Amino acid sequence: MLNWKTILQFADHGNPVPERTVTKTDAEWQKQLSDDQYYVTRRKGTERPFSSAMCGLFEPGLYGCLCCDTLLFDASEKFDSGTGWPSFTQPVAENAIAYHADRSHGMTRVETTCNTCGAHLGHVFPDGPAPSGLRYCMNAVALKKVKA
Repeated sequence: MLNWKTILQFADHGNPVPERTVTKTDAEWQKQLSDDQYYVTRRKGTERPFSSAMCGLFEPGLYGCLCCDTLLFDASEKFDSGTGWPSFTQPVAENAIAYHADRSHGMTRVETTCNTCGAHLGHVFPDGPAPSGLRYCMNAVALKKVKA
């Protein structure tokens, strides 16, 4: 189980090796994605809070990266954080997510990206529920629900 100390080590010293990598040109991503999807995943944007019904969906299943289909989260790790973005306590695999120090907007956070294609997903914080204490705060537009 990942914890905050491990997340900070990844962000500071390098991420786990992904199973595979997907590389596309900027033009290829623009062709594949809607304007909102491109803005969030490729330009590190953030969708408005409470702008997606995904926050309130808790059915069994998996969530994958919208850009490359890599499995990222299991719905069993999803919880209602009240923040307006889908929140999870753990990724499906230690090497599914990459972590990067983010010092933008006058604060220090840990950005999360898909470890396969580099899509910006959101951020992870150390204020989630036990036992991990992690809150992966994800942009719903960066995820796609995969049936159980």
